[in-house]
Order: sequence, then C-alpha cells, then structure tokens
Amino acid sequence: MRPAIHINDPWRNEFRATTRLAGPLALTQLAQFSLTLTDTVLIGRLGGEALAAVGLGSTLYIVVYLLCMGILAAVPPLAAQAHGARNPRLMRRTIRQGLWVATLLGLLSILALWPAEKIFILLGQSPDIAIVSQEYVRAAVWGILPGLCVIAMRGFIAVMERPSFILAVTCTGFLVNGLADYALIFGVWGFPKLGVMGVGIATTVTNVVMCAAIMLIASKANRLRRYQVLGRFWRPDWSVFRDILRVGIPITAMIMMEHMLFASATFMMGNLGTAEIAAHTIALNLAATSFMVPLGIGQAAVIRVGLAVGRKDTEGVRRAGWMAIGIGFLFMFLPALLFAVSPKFLIGLFIDVDVPANAAVVSLGMSFLLIAAFFQLFDGIQCIAAHVLRGLRDTRLPMMIAGVSYLIIGFPVAFYMAFETSIRGDGIWWGLLIALGLVALLLAIRFHRLTNRAVI
Repeated sequence: MRPAIHINDPWRNEFRATTRLAGPLALTQLAQFSLTLTDTVLIGRLGGEALAAVGLGSTLYIVVYLLCMGILAAVPPLAAQAHGARNPRLMRRTIRQGLWVATLLGLLSILALWPAEKIFILLGQSPDIAIVSQEYVRAAVWGILPGLCVIAMRGFIAVMERPSFILAVTCTGFLVNGLADYALIFGVWGFPKLGVMGVGIATTVTNVVMCAAIMLIASKANRLRRYQVLGRFWRPDWSVFRDILRVGIPITAMIMMEHMLFASATFMMGNLGTAEIAAHTIALNLAATSFMVPLGIGQAAVIRVGLAVGRKDTEGVRRAGWMAIGIGFLFMFLPALLFAVSPKFLIGLFIDVDVPANAAVVSLGMSFLLIAAFFQLFDGIQCIAAHVLRGLRDTRLPMMIAGVSYLIIGFPVAFYMAFETSIRGDGIWWGLLIALGLVALLLAIRFHRLTNRAVI
C-alpha cells in the first residue's frame, strides 16, 4: 500500500519548527522583563524617594539600551541568511562583527550616560533626585557593554536553533540579579548597604555573569564550538560591519518612534489626572507582559525567514512569515479575551478594587482594558510582521510606515481625542489602537507583496 500523502506537511513542519524556537525565546523575554520588575519591587521597600530615583535612572538607561539593541537586531537575520546559504564563514564573521558593534555601542553608551545628573537637571528633574539617580546610572552603565555582547551572541545561538541555552542564561541572570539586589540594597550576608547604587551594581554584575555564561556556551557546547565565533576576534570585516549598521539603524528608529508614542501617551494621561495615569499604568503593564510572547515569536520568525532567504526558498519565506503571524494572532486572542471578560480581576492584581478611594482607577482601568483587548491583536501582528520583514533585511520602508503611523497619525489622534472630546483617557487608547492597527495592516501588505516576487 502506498503511504498517504499529506499536503499540509510543510506547514505542519513549519509550525513545529517555529513553536520549538519561539517557546523558549518567549520565556526568555518574560524572564528579561522580570529583571526590571525585581529591581522595582526590592528598591520600593526603601521608600518613594529611592523608587523614584531608580525609576528615573532606569528610564534613561533603558532608552540608550533600546537604541543599541535596535542596531544589534540586525545580527540574527544576517547570520540566519548566511547559515541558510551554508556559508559558515560569513555567519562567523557576522557574529564577530556584531560583537564589534556591541563593543562600540557600549563604549559610546558609557560616555553618553556618565553625566546623568546634568541630563536629568536639563530635563527639569529635581536636583536631589537627579544626584541619587546618577548613583544608579553610574553603577549600572558598566553592564551595558557585556549586556550588548549577550544580545549579539543570542543571535548566533538562536540561528543554531538552541534557544534553551538562551533561556538558561537569562534565568541565571534573573537569579543573580535577585540575589545581588537583595544583598546590595539591604546590606545582608556581609555586603555593604548601598541602596540605589546597589541596584546599579547588581545590574552590572548580572550582565557580566550572563556574558561570561553565553560566551562559555558558544565556545564549548556541541554544534556551536565548531564555528569558533570568538576565534580571530580582532580581524575586521568592514562590509559586514556596515551591513549590520545599514539594517540595524532603521530598526532602532522604528523602535524609538513606537517608544515615543507610548511615552507621549503616558505624559498625556498624567495631564488628565492621577486616576487616569494609575489606570493607564496598570493597563500598559498588563499589555506589556502579554507582548513578550509575540516578541519571542517574532524573534523566531526572523530566524526562520532568514534561513529560507539563505536557501533562496521563496515558498519557505512565505510559509515561515505567515505561520509566525498566524501563531501570534491566535495567541493574542487569549489575553484579549481575558482583558474583555475579566478586567476587574486583572486590575485587582495591582490595587484593592474594593476600596472606595480606588473606584475611579478601577472604572477607568476597565474601560482601558476593553480597548486594549483589540489593541492586543494588532500589537501582536505588527510586532511579528516587523520581525518577519527584518528576516528579509527590509527595514527602511517599515521604519517610514512606523513614522507615519505612530507620529503623524497616532499621536495627533490620541491628543485630539484626549483633550478635544469627552472620552479623554479612552481617546488616548483609541489613538494607540489606530496607530498599531495601521502599522499591522501596512507591514502585512508589505510582506505579501515582497513574497509574491519570483525571487527573494
């Protein structure tokens, strides 16, 4: 008897490959997200001033870190294309030049962040808070360079489809960060009580440990060590170096434009009132948590699409991209449904919903989460579609799409609806929804058009 032919086998195989890669990467993003949460929870025990100082310092630190991470996001697609083309030499050079870029960006970041107190004062912050925040920044800044090297090496390990190693390194970092925070903030186990500075030192120690761990894995683990990505480290390859910048700089611009829209939304909420900003913070934290999963799926999609591009497999590119987008869309139905059906329960994870003084926050939060239920679906699609296009090295037009959608359409709509209509805070969330929906639609159309071409 002839075996049955399964027409959908390639799609089944793609589903398995994508989920096998995306699962650990999504968990990695959640673990990474928890690092900052740990800092916030522990420093909060010292009081509002310490919490404000770390919050202010970490905001500046994260902005600079995001700028650097956007450029390094070019490493995985370039390495995946080289690996798909069975060109290990080019892949090795891509990772090595990624480490060069990480080193350059790390040194520039130290110089940029060192005068943190002056930056905060120029931004209108209290001198008392500024000087304490600088303690955090100057302690944490030494961890940027090893942290960026971790990002570059994660690209190599993901391309080799060993995401469990990345998850193990990040979980180790989470453990180290928690222990170092506790020891250095409160002065236990024989360590000095450093407070805000202790959080910064813990961040640096964590990044150094993670960097050492991922370098050890890359040089010793089976299937990884034979590529010798750390060998001949000092040998330059300026064409690859330029490729990383050429692909990565538009990614950074796109990330920062989205960040600007959400930061503007927070400031607008602050102008509406205390209850609005509190409800907005809760809704945004819930949305950010669920966003870690499509972010992990997107990182997997970069690899899957890049490998298919390297093989010159147009159908494989199309299949990898749409499969990732479909998986992300289906997953985001879960938090969307939860936001719509049980908003009060979710808000209760942050505040006591039965206290009369919190009634306004609860009411606003429930309204915001209802809009966020739709917001989630578009946010997942735009995130994964952007990553899929990165797998094709297509970053310039997506950057322009983001600029128009976030800054020219999204921000004015949110501002108008917040301050010129009666819906106020809801209007800001509608502005975010419209911007993300437009980006999701246009990026999906862009991918469809690119993959309809005869040759990738």
